[in-house]
Amino acid sequence: MEKSPSNEVRRVAFCAIAGVLLSINIQTFVHTGGLLPGGFSGLSLLLQQIVKMLTGVSIPYGPIYFILNFFPIILSYRKIGKKFTIFSCVTILINSTLTDFIPVHVITYDVLLISIFGGIINGFAVSMCLRAGATSGGTDFIAIYASEKFGIDTFNYVMLFNTIILCCDGILFGWDKALYSIIFQFTSTQIIRLAYKRYTKNTLFIVTDFPKEVTEEIYHATGHGATNIHAFGSYEDTPRSFVYSIVSGEDTKKVVQRIKSVDNNAFINVVRTESLTGNFWMRPND
Repeated sequence: MEKSPSNEVRRVAFCAIAGVLLSINIQTFVHTGGLLPGGFSGLSLLLQQIVKMLTGVSIPYGPIYFILNFFPIILSYRKIGKKFTIFSCVTILINSTLTDFIPVHVITYDVLLISIFGGIINGFAVSMCLRAGATSGGTDFIAIYASEKFGIDTFNYVMLFNTIILCCDGILFGWDKALYSIIFQFTSTQIIRLAYKRYTKNTLFIVTDFPKEVTEEIYHATGHGATNIHAFGSYEDTPRSFVYSIVSGEDTKKVVQRIKSVDNNAFINVVRTESLTGNFWMRPND
């Protein structure tokens, strides 16, 4: 993200709003439906339920959530980025603090509606953090670290972790709410995947009369090079140039616009890249 005082303020604001939304979501949709959100938030609520079942004592959400995030915060600070971690802590601290003080407010008792709309709000809040160059904490720290180290999309692995938590919840407290929680978490994950494209990759196949200019635009926009291939246009029976490159999902729209600025007649085919091996540069988190 662009580095300027106003941008830093905007990042803090996004992280703070996300923390508030996550807290409100827990005290409205999540508690009303008896659901478990994803990641360490869901694990914190599960531990609350287990302790209450065994001892009859209700322990606060905030301390559990913060303790679970302690080691991922250290990992993030050392391996991902210092500012990234500090901004993430804004969301974590607000979520840890507000959740225990905001009163439970019932919007609807329909568990299916709660699962869908609660998941949408949760996914939107997490996406705000990610777009601000931060995260909501917990498994997100681990997922981002693994994505940057190994170059893979880890959100499906996060979903697997969440499913394990839900299985524990189902065994201990009944399967109805656990199954509804899967809908909640699936909805949240899909919103994140739609709203945040950093770790998705697209392959660009570009037919153009200006390969040098197109390649330069790709490099200036993303830091990536491209491969130029001599081709032949059968329709007009003329030599053409074919440019091949892979860019991140968040850069795709910008790259296409810049290509069109130098060759409005360029033919561009964008294909989702499922797997990639080799050197692929990404802007590091700060």
